[in-house]
Amino acid sequence: MPKKFMLILSFLCLSSVLLSFTSTKQKILKTIIIDAGHGRQPNGGYDGAKGSYSFEDEICFDVTQELVKLINKEFPEIKVIQTRETRNIVALHERARIANRNHGDLFISIHVNAAPPVQHKEFIGNKAVVSYTGKGKSRKKVTKQVPQYRYYSTPNPAKGTETYIWGAHKNEDKEIAMRENAPMLAEDNYKDNYGELDPNSPEFIALSLIKTKQFFKRSATLAGMVEEQFGKVGRTSRGQKQRQVGIWVLQATAMPSVLVETGYITNKAEEDYLNSRSGQQEIARCIKDAVRDYVNWLQKQQTLPVVKNKKTEAVKFEETYQFLEAIEERHKHNHATTR
Repeated sequence: MPKKFMLILSFLCLSSVLLSFTSTKQKILKTIIIDAGHGRQPNGGYDGAKGSYSFEDEICFDVTQELVKLINKEFPEIKVIQTRETRNIVALHERARIANRNHGDLFISIHVNAAPPVQHKEFIGNKAVVSYTGKGKSRKKVTKQVPQYRYYSTPNPAKGTETYIWGAHKNEDKEIAMRENAPMLAEDNYKDNYGELDPNSPEFIALSLIKTKQFFKRSATLAGMVEEQFGKVGRTSRGQKQRQVGIWVLQATAMPSVLVETGYITNKAEEDYLNSRSGQQEIARCIKDAVRDYVNWLQKQQTLPVVKNKKTEAVKFEETYQFLEAIEERHKHNHATTR
């Protein structure tokens, strides 16, 4: 029997595993990881952005505490894990390990934005500048009016919220994270039903690729819901975005993940809001309400009827065939490069 046909059969078997995983393990969220960005350095310094009188590290921690309380109250059945339970910094790699080790179903990172000062150039008049041309008797004095400018900066008026997911071009990194945390993708009785889990098998690579795509959609959905909630309370929403660089934890965590920029600490009005108890409570409430909407959306997605017909099945089979061809090519390439 051709190898490719065997892969297709394996994939079709795998699809039933995936459907079982979707309909049980994530019917509701079991564990949410809340990540307070940055933190105090061992020497007492701060790691995040700085405002006129406050620091990102402190705001992130305070908002996180409010968010944890709200989620615990509304969703007592959900376990909440914090990546840093104190005001001290936790290494990025450790944050991802905490999330993955606790089998999180969702990763939410809280941050504060900053914008560089706006640079200004103001004309203040002309200055006579004397120079000479020629030599000896031909030497002449030349006076030239040169414009003069004053350079100064003012605080950046940028304001509002942004919620990020990892960039689509980082999907391969997300896939690797999930393969490294293979047991997270299996249902509780996976081993009893299907035997040992091999993260290097074509079947599991297919599963991790599918889950990467699924997690990308779920992350984008939650990001949109967060921004929608901010808009409802009158905040300026700058929308959901894919981060092209940085935010390593978004692709290192084997679960749907978002990073919420709660406001601009470099804008004085927003800095005051971010440091106020009422502001922090409102931010936390918006994110909590977005989590509620996300849970409801997940439940609706998993109870939608599946309509099958010959045409859609043919399309799915063709997509599967092309998908497995890509996997096989990747394996050939990896094998060739390691010989």
